[in-house]
Amino acid sequence: MAPGPARPALPVLLALIGALLPGLGGAQTSVHPAEAIIPRGGSVQVNCSTSCDQPSTLGLETQLTKKEVAHGVNWKVFELSDVQEDSHPICFANCHKQTMASMSLIVYWFPERVELLPLPRWQPVGENLTLRCQVAGGAPRDSLFVVLLRGEEELSRHPASGEPAEVEVTVPVLAGRDDHLANFSCRTDLDLRPRGLGLFQNISAPRQLRTFVLPETQPRLATPRIVEVGTQWAVNCTLDGLFPAAEAKVGLTLAEQKLHSTSLFSKDSVLAMANVEANTAEEGTQELACVVTLGEQDRMWKEDVTLYSFPAPNLTLSEPEVSEGTVVTVECEAQAGVVVSLSGLPPGPPAPRAQFQLNASAADHRRSFSCSAALDVAGRLLHKNQTRELHVLYGPRLDQRDCPGNWTWEEGSQQTLRCQAWGNPVPELKCHRKEDEALLPIGDLRPVKREVAGTYLCQARSPRGVVTREVVLNVTYHQNNMVIIILVAAAVILGTVSAAAYLYNRQRKIQKYRLQKAQEAAAMKLNTPATPP
Repeated sequence: MAPGPARPALPVLLALIGALLPGLGGAQTSVHPAEAIIPRGGSVQVNCSTSCDQPSTLGLETQLTKKEVAHGVNWKVFELSDVQEDSHPICFANCHKQTMASMSLIVYWFPERVELLPLPRWQPVGENLTLRCQVAGGAPRDSLFVVLLRGEEELSRHPASGEPAEVEVTVPVLAGRDDHLANFSCRTDLDLRPRGLGLFQNISAPRQLRTFVLPETQPRLATPRIVEVGTQWAVNCTLDGLFPAAEAKVGLTLAEQKLHSTSLFSKDSVLAMANVEANTAEEGTQELACVVTLGEQDRMWKEDVTLYSFPAPNLTLSEPEVSEGTVVTVECEAQAGVVVSLSGLPPGPPAPRAQFQLNASAADHRRSFSCSAALDVAGRLLHKNQTRELHVLYGPRLDQRDCPGNWTWEEGSQQTLRCQAWGNPVPELKCHRKEDEALLPIGDLRPVKREVAGTYLCQARSPRGVVTREVVLNVTYHQNNMVIIILVAAAVILGTVSAAAYLYNRQRKIQKYRLQKAQEAAAMKLNTPATPP
């Protein structure tokens, strides 16, 4: 505030003299109150009195607007109004001589402006932030303090010394993660409690701080280095060590064209994903870039991506279906710059075209031909294949390998009878037994029965001809075991009986022979004359 007009020096000088020297005859001048504190623009009543024992002249010397509101023999009351600044009014009295008494009038008023200056949009964690609070006005200055706040927490307190003009208080604060989204403000404390009044506070509008951490490392960009046009491919960009990660912005561009991406956030990292579809207009080497922005700072990484066109080779057969003995041309062709190789053809000089001819046989039916194309893209050799199948029409085949001509099995065994005809189109096969036209039981024979034995005539027929083959099926078997046992038992019994009859007759003959010999000996003994003594 600009200083007021100059006051006359004489009243001040008179007041000092009156205060230091006693008046003649002991008369004194007094003022009440000796000190007063009022709000700016307010009013106060001042009582001037004298101890003079005779009528005297009383007055109040001041530049303030005054009005006498009461008086007595030796006293007067003046009202001072619209007080704007500190003042020292002087009461004086003329009693034989002039005596004086001064009072102290203190004006208080609140600051006209308390403002915390704007904070940075983003403040790096770990760096000092300077809080700046500006205060304009406010008195008395020796009772005015400036307080910096973080939320409700008091960071520092400073006296607002000097004239009531604008003053700025600065405080450095080390920014941390905990300060993110914290409110800062400043407050003035006009402490008039020692003067019998209260504590008056003015606070600024709060300002919110946003802190961040953006590492010096670059984003990691995951992308294929070569991409075929017309295909979709995925791009990922990741950066760790962020705070607050959810505030990070990720931009993906291909050839300076923004890609539509989706971002996922974790505690301290961000992952951006995009699906890209390459088109022929972008064929060639393109620059893929990922930019992570946080706290108005960027981290960028770039990769080169090569977009290429590589159609599959064109493999053709002069006729996909031919009769046996027909000459077929096999040809493979690809775009310029591509090298092809054709199965069935010996390696030759690199070229985008290859062909050969063959005389189709039954062995070539369902033969697969393959053409492989190779293209060098950014130092990588890529391959694409194309296949075609040849169909050959030929007459029926019925040979020893697929339909053996002689089978010999034991009755009751578990067997499988194979007889298959080949041909294109597939021939119809029928096998009949010569004796009675019974069908040959092709397939599982479980068990083999003697009734299937015989000689069969197999005939394979298709629109391309007829072939026949004779098949002989032999079944071996044995007589019933019970009959054999009976016959064996009968033979044993018969042998036993015969042996017994033989032994009996022989024994009887031996006994008869011995008896006969004994009789002959006895007869000879009777017929021999006796020898004389």
